[in-house]
Amino acid sequence: MPGRLFTIGYEGRDQGEYLSLLREAGVTVLADVRANPMSRKKGFSKKALAQGCETAGIRYVHLPELGIPSARRKGLKTRADYDALFEVYAREWLPRQGEALDRIRAWLERGERVALTCYEREAGRCHRRFVAEALGFEARNL
Repeated sequence: MPGRLFTIGYEGRDQGEYLSLLREAGVTVLADVRANPMSRKKGFSKKALAQGCETAGIRYVHLPELGIPSARRKGLKTRADYDALFEVYAREWLPRQGEALDRIRAWLERGERVALTCYEREAGRCHRRFVAEALGFEARNL
C-alpha cells in the first residue's frame, strides 16, 4: 500500500502540539529538510527534535541536501524575494537531489507516512511545497 506525504512547520507551535499533530496523522518518518537543523525555539534543534520523535515512536531523518543554505536566505524581505529564491530552488537545486528524493520515495513505496518539516507553518510559504511537488505530491499541510 502506498504511503502518504505530509508537510509540517513548527512556527507558532511547541513540541508537544507538533508531535501530537504527527501522531494524529499516523506519521512514521519525519524528514527534516532544513539545511541547518538549529532552532532558537525550544525542542526544535536536531537533537531535541530527534529525541521527541523517538519518544513518540516516529523515526527522525535529517536530509540537509533538501534544505536551502542560510547564505541564500539572507536579505529576503518581500514575497517576490522568496518567490525568486523558490524558483531557483525548484529549477536548479532540487533536480540535483535525486538521492534524497529517492530515499523519500522508497519510504512512501513501503507504505510509510512521511512528513517533511522545517520552520514555516504553511507549506505554501516554504520550500517543502517544492519537495512535495518534486515527489509528485501536493503539499498536504498538518
